Parts: sequence; structure tokens; C-alpha cells
Amino acid sequence: MGEAPLVSVLTPVYNGADFLVECIENVLAQSYGNYEYIIVNNCSTDRTLEIAQSYAQKDQRIRVHTNDRFVGVIENHNNAFSLIAPAAKYCKVVSADDYIFPECLTRMVEFAEANPSVGMVGAYMLAGKRVMNIGLEYERKVVSGRDICRETLLGGPYVFGSPTSLLYRSDLIRSSKTFYPTSNPHADTTACYQSLEHCDFGFVHQVLSYARIHPDSQTSRSIKFGTINRALIGDLTRFGPKYLTPDELKKRVADSMDGYYGWLVRAIFEHRRDREFWQVQKAGLQELGFEFSSARLFKAAVLKGLGFLQTPGAAVKKLMGIKRDTGKIEAQYYE
Repeated sequence: MGEAPLVSVLTPVYNGADFLVECIENVLAQSYGNYEYIIVNNCSTDRTLEIAQSYAQKDQRIRVHTNDRFVGVIENHNNAFSLIAPAAKYCKVVSADDYIFPECLTRMVEFAEANPSVGMVGAYMLAGKRVMNIGLEYERKVVSGRDICRETLLGGPYVFGSPTSLLYRSDLIRSSKTFYPTSNPHADTTACYQSLEHCDFGFVHQVLSYARIHPDSQTSRSIKFGTINRALIGDLTRFGPKYLTPDELKKRVADSMDGYYGWLVRAIFEHRRDREFWQVQKAGLQELGFEFSSARLFKAAVLKGLGFLQTPGAAVKKLMGIKRDTGKIEAQYYE
């Protein structure tokens, strides 16, 4: 590639001691050499800072920053983005409980350099035993940003993945004080819709990263508490007018709301006595411009009831599982 451009690799982390060593070791094992590595410690109370500093003492490419105060997960990512070197052409986030394979930076930077119109580069990710971010035809390596946003909002292949599976062009990050533009844990997806309006999306058809599945992950918590459902509705209302026709937007919002209330039916059993949970759901909908609808919840419950009548054995087994697991967070990843 001639003179390799500088890449800022970022790991924003809070109490990540269980997995941080493996994460750092995999960054240091990259075949690509011209990078800085910034670990942003969010006031961790475990050995996170000690681990990060021990590696920084051994490798001058590593910088460790500790926040003055504890902040939310998205604010911590935005703090990390603000620390990238002025000379960095690209930025790669590696979540503390994930890791990237040795050729990750090389393949992504090579692709970005060969395709200057591309603002973000994605790739396949292994989550547990499953390959994620699938659905884009092999021939489609450079896609119009507007086209991929439109397809995704319409329910097509989800190739944005997670921060660990993407490479960002740094000028996109510098164009805003908050590259992740909302406080929602899924603001990384919102950033894709926001940034790809004026640039292309690239995809390397290789598995270049790994997502660890465990109960304490943001992904598991998001699925448990329905954050992902509301995030989808929020992105539709915010970006649907840019990428979809009015009829398409109306249908997609209706379908997404049906999915959200369908999820709430299960939540009725788990959180029936949890007033705070229901306040969060109502407040979350209000932030998106919607009012909580008891009628819609009742309709979803009726539809779930029909499913119970059609397959009573499976439904009873699932219900007993909910009883046993009330309050627990299951280790899982997005479908």
C-alpha cells in the first residue's frame, strides 16, 4: 500500500478485566503495523486500569486515558473518538469483550485505500458459532450509502454489525462532536444512517472479528430490556423520511411497533411488578413521539394467545422457562 496510513484503534472499557488481556493481545497481533492504540478506562473498579497500563509500559503505541468521572457507554465511545490522533486517516473500535483477527486492519485499510468513496468498511463477524452481517451478495463490495441505508431500514440484510466489525474514515468522526449521536446503546447504528447519506459503504467478504456472547454484554442487556426494539423505531422515524417513501415508512413503523408490542407481551410476565421497567418503556416511546398503547398491547397478547392455542406444548414449555429465568439476563446475540 506504499506508506500505510495511520489507524487509531480504540477500546472504550468499563470493568473489562475478564476479557481485556485477550482483546489487547489480538490488537497487538495485527499484521498491519501503523496504528496507535487508545484504551479509554471509564472509572473501572476492577483490574482494567492496571492491565491497560501494564501493556502501555511495554508498547509505545498504546495510550491509556481514564475519565474524570463515570459516563454512559455511548459518551465513553465519544470520549474515545475525541482522542484520536490528528494524523489518523481511519478509526477502528474494538470492544473490550470482542477481538479482531490478525488480518483485520490490513484487509480493511487496503479496501478503504482502494475505494476512496467509501466512508465505512464492514465485514463478517463471528458471534459464538454464528457468522453475522450476512446477506450482501459477494459481487456487492462497494454500495451506495443511501442504498444500503434504505435496504436496512426496509428490513433487508443488516451489514452494519457492531463497532468491532466496522472501520470508520476519521474525517466522518471529526465532522461532529458526537459521532455517536444519541445516548441509546445502539447509537453506532444511528451513526451509520447519519454518515452514509453522503458516502459509500464498503464490505470485505471475510470474517475479520469475533463477538463474545455473555450475560453482561451490552447486546444481551439490550435484548433483555427491549432497547434494540425502540432503537429501530427511533432510527426509522429519524432517517425514514430521508431514505424511504412515505408509504414505505408508514408500513415499516407499523411493523416495528407490532414487533415491539409483541416483545412486551413476554415482558408482562417478567416485569409485571416492576414499575420502573414500565416507566422506562413509556418514557422511551414518548422520546420517539409515541404514546404507550394498552390497546396495541392487548392485540399483541391476543395474537400470542392464538399461538399458544396452536402449539400449546411449546408455549407451556416457554412459559415455564420464563418463570425460571425471571430477572436473569441470558447470554445472546442479535438474530
